[in-house]
Amino acid sequence: MKVYTDSDADGAVLKQGKVAVIGYGSQGRAHALNLKNSGCDVIVGVRPGGKGDTQAKADGLTTAPVREAAEQANVICMLTPDMSHESIYEEDIAPALNDGDCISFAHGFTILYGRVKPPENVDVIMVAPKGPGDLVRREYERGRGVPCLFAVHQDATGNAKARALSYASLIGGTTAGTLETTFREETETDLFGEQAVLCGGATELVMKGFETLTEAGYRPEIAYYECLHELKLIVDLLYEGGIAKMHDFISETAAYGDLTSGPRVINDETKNRMREVLTDIQNGTFAQNWILENQTGKVKYDQMMRTDLNHPIEETGKELRSLMPWLQDGANTKGS
Repeated sequence: MKVYTDSDADGAVLKQGKVAVIGYGSQGRAHALNLKNSGCDVIVGVRPGGKGDTQAKADGLTTAPVREAAEQANVICMLTPDMSHESIYEEDIAPALNDGDCISFAHGFTILYGRVKPPENVDVIMVAPKGPGDLVRREYERGRGVPCLFAVHQDATGNAKARALSYASLIGGTTAGTLETTFREETETDLFGEQAVLCGGATELVMKGFETLTEAGYRPEIAYYECLHELKLIVDLLYEGGIAKMHDFISETAAYGDLTSGPRVINDETKNRMREVLTDIQNGTFAQNWILENQTGKVKYDQMMRTDLNHPIEETGKELRSLMPWLQDGANTKGS
């Protein structure tokens, strides 16, 4: 697979008009600031007087109501939460579109599941950084970047791919390496990763490990350190050098336990459950359930969230983290 770098992208493509960043959350802030610092004419579409409006203005950016921002721009970046896209598009974006405009997304959910159906006379692209907005911004400020995925769903102008690569380059993506994908591939793999491994899988593994130790009579503080706190140390090794680096930096005892006990916990039964998760994503069941949950007020979602946040590991962790000054807000920026 080709890895697109700075030499493959023309940053000037996106600088030929105005870019509207809709939303000013984690990704919205990072994209808007990186685009501006790269020389783009940027306007941020937000609710007047809201938190995003206040923060964007404090950051030196021009803001406007969403409809007005979209009317001024020829590239419109949808960076609000997925479930808000449909109403924002219908009320403010669709009426502002002109021939040859471009709508960009950071995740394929909205397009793949038909929540938004742009007209045939506009480009529809995706540029998805593989990291949270805070990291996208920090790495850009260091002259580096976060790897991105990009895709073209609709090429009305013949210039959609160039626009996507230009966008990726201006937020730092091509500096780190950018891969081409499709809206379907990005969405389905992203949802699966979140549910089966990164969020759902990891947190359930941590909590079940904590429960196993505490139910066997071990103190919760010790269980917290072993099952949650030290997870970051292992993940950092995996992130930096894969499984090989992890094995290089852990003890032989830990490596032996990894090789012999890992498959006892995560095995073919687990993989079968993962396949079920993937099937629900591929056939649209997950999307339908999540959309319905939002339409009915997120009652089940809120109940499940409360259950998670009331788990004993949360109280133990809160107490232990209070003893770690490097984790407190502002600890890493004090005196800077």
